[in-house]
Amino acid sequence: MSKLKIGVLGAGHLGKIHIKLIKELPEYELVGHFDPDGSNSDQAVQEYGSKAFDSVEDLIDEVDVVDVVTPTLDHYDCAEKAIRRSKHLFIEKPITNTLDEARSLMKLTEEANVKVQVGHVERFNPAFIAARPYFDQPMFIESHRLAEFNPRGTDVSVVLDLMIHDIDLILSVVRSNVRKISASGIAVVSDQPDIANARIEFDNGCVANLTASRISMKNMRKSRFFQRDAYISVDLLTKNVEVVRMKSVEEPDPFAVNLELGNGKGFKQISFDKPKVEQNNAIKDELAALACSINEDTPTVVTVEDGFSALDVAYKVLEQFRTSSTVEQ
Repeated sequence: MSKLKIGVLGAGHLGKIHIKLIKELPEYELVGHFDPDGSNSDQAVQEYGSKAFDSVEDLIDEVDVVDVVTPTLDHYDCAEKAIRRSKHLFIEKPITNTLDEARSLMKLTEEANVKVQVGHVERFNPAFIAARPYFDQPMFIESHRLAEFNPRGTDVSVVLDLMIHDIDLILSVVRSNVRKISASGIAVVSDQPDIANARIEFDNGCVANLTASRISMKNMRKSRFFQRDAYISVDLLTKNVEVVRMKSVEEPDPFAVNLELGNGKGFKQISFDKPKVEQNNAIKDELAALACSINEDTPTVVTVEDGFSALDVAYKVLEQFRTSSTVEQ
């Protein structure tokens, strides 16, 4: 099978990581990159031997796949140009700057019959992958994503910068419509909210409580899932998973941890499991997954619709900051 020719739009911090990893992937042939910032572009040439193109259009015309790693404001324009030329697409999160742009992208993708994958990279986090088989209709989810301050990214709120990762993960696990959202956020060091908390209620009764901060003293990316007779802790930063499960027994096992229910209701036997987490490079894997979808004509792991849904919830959270009331869907 011939290699897919791919070009990268954007050679900033993340764009250069993509360029480096694409060169390591046997599925792709890196054709080159475009970045209007000459310093970024020259650095990609010098460090990775990537060819610099003079325009977005020139690069798109030479490839099969376009990798959009530009600032969010440019996502839609770059994606539209690629899709209208029938090119497959990888587009970093958030999918676009506005919901209208995301809606338009969904329509264009369907009409062009191309593969588009959105870069919600935590779907490829090995801890989340290891935990996924244990999820069985979680009814309460608590997520904390805390980061030390970094000026890069402060042009958008912490919701679009950080919380959107957890929004996407939760929507991928809870297959139910969002019923109600309430949230609050505060700007501390930038012009956009730096700390945010959101409560998302679903039609099936599940409640998710999300906290995101980019002015913390230490980093944390941890989610806890509570479901019938089980608790699953997923540490996305340290790549650890812990599963605590309970099952009903009439007589306690003297060698096990048991919980007496009282009133003659028997016992719950508690077991502890620590699933093996296979270490990986999540960005490399998400890029490889797109190639697999193209070659095998299968749906992408994170679809345009997934990207739209995460952005839709993120903007409803942001709306709460302005209205200080509950949004009903």
